[in-house]
Amino acid sequence: MSATGFTETGQAAARLTPEQVRQRVDKLYQQAEAATQKYDGAQAKADRMRGRLGVLQDQLARRTQQTNASRDQLGWLAAERYRTGGEDPTLQLLLTAGPGQYLERAEMLARANAAEAASVRKLSAQEAVQREARDRAAQQLSAINATEKQLDADKKAVDGRLGEAERLLGLVGARQRAAIVAADPGAPAPDAASAASPASAAYPPLAPPASGAPSARAAAAVAFAYAQLGKPYAWGATGPSAYDCSGLTQAAWATAGVTLPRTTYSQINAGSRVDRSQLRPGDLVFYYAGVSHVAIYVGHGQIIHAPHPGAEVRLAPVNEMPFVGASRPA
Repeated sequence: MSATGFTETGQAAARLTPEQVRQRVDKLYQQAEAATQKYDGAQAKADRMRGRLGVLQDQLARRTQQTNASRDQLGWLAAERYRTGGEDPTLQLLLTAGPGQYLERAEMLARANAAEAASVRKLSAQEAVQREARDRAAQQLSAINATEKQLDADKKAVDGRLGEAERLLGLVGARQRAAIVAADPGAPAPDAASAASPASAAYPPLAPPASGAPSARAAAAVAFAYAQLGKPYAWGATGPSAYDCSGLTQAAWATAGVTLPRTTYSQINAGSRVDRSQLRPGDLVFYYAGVSHVAIYVGHGQIIHAPHPGAEVRLAPVNEMPFVGASRPA
């Protein structure tokens, strides 16, 4: 059995009805979406850590340069001791000075010794800072490596679920396959829509917006979303030629000058939370218990979203999937 829990023998899978295939593919798409959000989150984290590593490496380079400069300042002492064969510089100075110059040269020597001691202390402190900077950079690099391993694991999880969905879709005819891919996860079965209760029946009707038109920024985000209709879904994609669900909403609001986090579970906490009955165009609408899917509300009970692999960015009823929350970025 695979990680999805749906892999079966060829003989058992062949006995699945089209409705069973639809249900299992639906579940696999939801699992793939959740894994995609984990991947997106890990990718964003890795990008931040790489930026931080660059800063740490710059700091380390500066610390190393400062330390080397301090070592150069102290180099004269080693050279002088070598030149004189190790003879005490204090004795050298006092023996060569005349009586009238003794106090003056003694004072100069004291200042030189104090400066030397200060330079040694400075070098010691700089070396400690350099070691600390090197350790921080090494820790950051280790964290990046761990995050990249998580990225690989998340990618395998997505690929595994999508591969299993593709295998199951191969068990049904072309028309049924197209209907399954065209449906949003959680929507009623295409061949049973007339017998099933409408998805909107579980929710009260939407109330008119509390205040007329959306803000200029929300209108810009909605206009962008409309312009993306028909573009393909691609997991981990943020445009401009393809999107995953959170990549689409992030890009839409970016055109309005609002920066959103990368993942659904972060975007739901961006801006202010909104009751479902008070949705306005531009609001973000979230679906499923794990907050694994997001769409942008465009008014008249409709959303635009990037559904799943094999599908395109499209309009859909706001009630078509299990609603869990909404937020208003601006």
